[in-house]
Amino acid sequence: MTRHRSAPDRLRKYRPDIQGLRAVAILMVVSMHCGILDIHGGVDVSFVLSGFLIGSQLLAEIDRTGRVSLTKFWARRFRRLAPGAAFVIVAVGVLSWLYASPFKFRAYMDDGLAASVSLINWRLAENGTDYFANDGSQSPYQHFWSLGIEEQFYLVAPLLLVTAAWLSRLVLRNRVLVGVFLLAVVGGSFWLGYTTTTPNQPLAYFGTHTRIWELALGVLVALWAPFLSRTPRGLAAAVSWLGLGTVVVTGLLITEHTPLPGYAVAGPVLGAALIIAGGCANPALGAEKLLDNPVLDFIGKVSYGWYLWHWPLLILWPHIIGWEFTTSDRYRVAVLSFLLAVATHYAVEKKFRDNVNLVVRPWRGVLTGSAFTASTAGVMALALHVVPLNLATATTANTPATGYQGPASVAQAVAARNAPKVSESVLLDAPDDQTRHGCIDNLDVTAFVMRDDCAMGSPDGAKTIAVLGDSHAWQWGNAFDRLGRNLDAKVITLAKGGCSPEAYDITRDDLGRAYTECASWRKSALAHLKETRPDVIVVADRVQPTATRAGADRTFAALRATGARLVYLTDTPYPGFSVPDCLAEKSDALASCTPSTSQALDHPALRAMEREAAEAHGAEVIDTTPAFCADGHCPAVIGGRVVYFDYSHMTGTYAESLTPFLEPAFRKLLAG
Repeated sequence: MTRHRSAPDRLRKYRPDIQGLRAVAILMVVSMHCGILDIHGGVDVSFVLSGFLIGSQLLAEIDRTGRVSLTKFWARRFRRLAPGAAFVIVAVGVLSWLYASPFKFRAYMDDGLAASVSLINWRLAENGTDYFANDGSQSPYQHFWSLGIEEQFYLVAPLLLVTAAWLSRLVLRNRVLVGVFLLAVVGGSFWLGYTTTTPNQPLAYFGTHTRIWELALGVLVALWAPFLSRTPRGLAAAVSWLGLGTVVVTGLLITEHTPLPGYAVAGPVLGAALIIAGGCANPALGAEKLLDNPVLDFIGKVSYGWYLWHWPLLILWPHIIGWEFTTSDRYRVAVLSFLLAVATHYAVEKKFRDNVNLVVRPWRGVLTGSAFTASTAGVMALALHVVPLNLATATTANTPATGYQGPASVAQAVAARNAPKVSESVLLDAPDDQTRHGCIDNLDVTAFVMRDDCAMGSPDGAKTIAVLGDSHAWQWGNAFDRLGRNLDAKVITLAKGGCSPEAYDITRDDLGRAYTECASWRKSALAHLKETRPDVIVVADRVQPTATRAGADRTFAALRATGARLVYLTDTPYPGFSVPDCLAEKSDALASCTPSTSQALDHPALRAMEREAAEAHGAEVIDTTPAFCADGHCPAVIGGRVVYFDYSHMTGTYAESLTPFLEPAFRKLLAG
């Protein structure tokens, strides 16, 4: 493919419509993240823009010289991206230490380290991160995933394009092979993203291989730009308006429940490609009439900084202000991050991007960018391993950690909630203090399979206890392990995350659909119990808002038919906030982090219904509330032990301290 003689008249070095489209993309991203407008696809538009701009630069250089100066290319990228990113990464680290949860600080610094070396997208994919989670699990560095993909693209793209162009000229004396190669990348990467979304959505969302097609499509438009520049201007104008409409409409149709990337991102991606393609012909009445204006031009100039700043402020803002987000706070974050972007653009970005010494001597640009990257990574590593945690709670070194010691210990903890009595080591260990015994199946598991880690207690015990339920059954693992050893009983766990053993439908927001895996898993778990016939079956679960009496009756009837003695453990309290984080952040921790009984024992009517259903089918009910609550409160620390390792699950050590609480009832059941 060669340039037409009229192409220089239409193919411009500077495209106002692209600058305007860059502004539209960042407005979409900020509006969606801040909850101002539910419109998606801004990052996908940016990917296409990046692919087109980089592709245009590389292809033009290949046309002129037959090669690409990697030093000049990478120097331009470093000057453009590294200084601003380094400044924001370090600044966010400081803000995180000052305001965020001390326990999350270390995880944040891990993310900051991955972001500084452009690999955070793979870290997020490995961790199974839900990008749209709204549970406080998001990292202030999470948005660097897209920059990581772009920078990985910048490292590899020039090498691949030069190779493809050389082979194409050698074999066919034109660029056909380059086009075929790009089409293969677009098609293959899109297919990988589409087919990976259902089985492994985090990998599909964050993976370079599932997103690279969006950048490659931009390069493909750059390759076709000479041909597209000869498009009749009326048709080109219509194409550009169609593209802008496609970006907006498909962006509005995507919701947080849409499986992404899947096929849905194709709308904003194709729309962006159409806008760019139509603009190649420089039509007088194209979408550029709307996109080319001083406001969008300025927003486009500072869009990189706005992207860098808005997300960490959004994540850290509740910690900074000390209360939950309001609508006005979302606008404040959007405005403040924009102002910081303007300051960063002029104080940091321009100083390096326009530095004459770095422009004239590209190797200095590469060294400067490398120095920024290495220094930022070093700062994050020091913060991860050297900087002490910023604990607000007054802790004591020698506070005994006994946990539950009878009802009096709970009442004493309630009375002492204004005078913290927890050792620093216990507090620091709390987030990782989970049960060491028993198994639990993940969301995608559809059938229970007995494994070695599902058994605990006495492996050769004369009696068998089965614990059936969700994570609120699994959390008792340490207690039942010790109980089994005390009573010479084998204990097995049949647990699946978020899956009530009672037969009613569950819809999960993170899946955006019915939790069908739960229904099939529950069926297989009940079949396993029917086959193995344990002596005692314990049911424990998190109360679900969709619980029904018919579903509870169906499950308890099936369990009774096994001939086992039935036990129903009433649901444990549900604080609804990260207890270790609260304890570490609040100077009046035990008071602030101790919910009232009415707050912690949520869904009281459904709790009562499940208990009544269990009793109706002959189950012995063990009311767990006295082990957690007294005098109208459910304390966060009892007997020097942190009770929960997250927002609702017991720490393993506190669960183990509850063994004497359970033992009398089970000794009697097994003896009978």
